[in-house]
Amino acid sequence: MMADKNNLENNNDDMCEVFNSHEDVIERVQKRMIEEDQYSELAEFFKIFGNPTRLKILSLLAIEDLCVCDICDALDLNQTTVSNQLRILRANNIVKYQKEGKMARYSLTDLHIEMIYKIGLEHILE
Repeated sequence: MMADKNNLENNNDDMCEVFNSHEDVIERVQKRMIEEDQYSELAEFFKIFGNPTRLKILSLLAIEDLCVCDICDALDLNQTTVSNQLRILRANNIVKYQKEGKMARYSLTDLHIEMIYKIGLEHILE
């Protein structure tokens, strides 16, 4: 479960008592940092996971590929709501679809998406 912000102590035990930079450590970690624009792109990517309806859709698709109708019924949501969220997920390369006759079957784009969802869930359940 996430930490309760009200329970965080407001003392300085979590801060260094002296400020003493370690140049070798700073240089080592700075060399491994990603580019600034990649941080922005990554932040935008994680925003996609900030919507409960989208997370519900991802949870279903982590179990099985589904058509839009089945997603609507499983979540008890109307098709407009589900389609709008699927459009956002598709635009951000989180889900993909395949036409099967008159049906559109959705799936996660790759294993990374499923892992992100499952790791996030595991983290909050600790």
